[in-house]
Amino acid sequence: MENLSRDPEQEYFADGMTDELTTDLSKISALRVVSRTSAMHYKNTNKTLPEIARELNVDGVVEGSVMRSGNRCRITAQLIHADTDEHVWAETYERNLDDVLRLQSEVAQTIAQQVRVEISPEQKARFGAAKKVDPAAYDAFLQARALFMWGSTPDGFKKAQILFQQAIDKDPSLALAYVGLADSYVYRGSQRWVGPAEAHAHASEALLKALELDPTLGEAHSTLGWMSWRFDWNFPKAEKEFRYALELNPNYVAGQEQLTWYLAWSGRRDEAFAALQKMADLDLASRNRTTVESGIYYHQRDYRGVVEATRRFTAMNPNDWPGHYFLGVGDQGTGQKLDAVAEFKKAVELSHGDTDAVAGLAHAYVAIGKRGEAEKILHDLLEQSQKSYVSPYMIATIYAALGDKEKAFDFLEKAYQERSPDVPYFLKADLRLDPLRSDPRFQDLMHRVGLSN
Repeated sequence: MENLSRDPEQEYFADGMTDELTTDLSKISALRVVSRTSAMHYKNTNKTLPEIARELNVDGVVEGSVMRSGNRCRITAQLIHADTDEHVWAETYERNLDDVLRLQSEVAQTIAQQVRVEISPEQKARFGAAKKVDPAAYDAFLQARALFMWGSTPDGFKKAQILFQQAIDKDPSLALAYVGLADSYVYRGSQRWVGPAEAHAHASEALLKALELDPTLGEAHSTLGWMSWRFDWNFPKAEKEFRYALELNPNYVAGQEQLTWYLAWSGRRDEAFAALQKMADLDLASRNRTTVESGIYYHQRDYRGVVEATRRFTAMNPNDWPGHYFLGVGDQGTGQKLDAVAEFKKAVELSHGDTDAVAGLAHAYVAIGKRGEAEKILHDLLEQSQKSYVSPYMIATIYAALGDKEKAFDFLEKAYQERSPDVPYFLKADLRLDPLRSDPRFQDLMHRVGLSN
């Protein structure tokens, strides 16, 4: 959707409408709808529609424009048969902003009719349930979504969280704003930017409200799956929610990615790669795809596989810190200790001090005999923990590297007691904990978490 408002500040609104229309179309199970990120990859491109369609492996393209003026919004949408560049359908709609959700549902249903696919009664009911929305609330919601999608810093996600809350305050019936608020807390908790108790409490409250308002929101069920896995340690429920989310919205890329991570963590390599292929089919331009592939090898402790997959990722995304983190892990696992130090240093620099990357660097320093450097990192993290949240799990990995098993188990127990999302995720595969694995206390911890050895 092109922004015709002649106001660069309204770009987020046009992009948001693109995203929301993509979301509505993606709920139609008979359609394969490529992700917003894949489509937006071609924004302002000089490529022809047939070229774009071939690269995305699609039969049709929806394009159009958005013009917003005060409390009115005009949307022009057209459906184009990609091979022939022939217009199949075009329509212009003008509505008040409070009717924008109904408008998006109407456009999505019309497109489905034009391509002659069946919409199930359940899907029709979901489209028919679209309600009016407070324009200011929807505006805050779209701004929050834009920040959440592109914000890679703690500040960016914090701002998104504030805007989601503003949207809720202005319109408490906007279910997707509650999902966005929950996602903000879950993401910040998973990244260790806030403590697990704070993240869990606020995310649970927001998700409960979202599902009260609309129990058919695939996005909400996918987030509930992530919380069940990482925060509640209820693994059967996690998988059930991930799969139900994709039943409700089979084209939901973030949900497909979350399921893939879960299957990788579960050690189900073949299923994880099959899920990764589905993710790739929906999001051909995703830079996350190779990161997830690295994650599959990571949870298999296949360090050569980690290195091979991650080198492809860093070649395309040299400034994304997860690639350098995974390369550091892969280098350590294959005995390339000096290379591991260099990669972890890069990951720390690019992530502005992510504690997982910092702990990895400390472990790598011990491996090359630089205990003093590791001890300094440990001292700094302990000091930092007096002022802001630091995951006790990461501190435990450094104590394990330094050979202080008692302290390592003390901090692992702290991580267990606070229900750190690091515990279920890392415990089985993390090579940093290898010095502890033969200790009966480690086996006991695995048992209490609900993990098999």
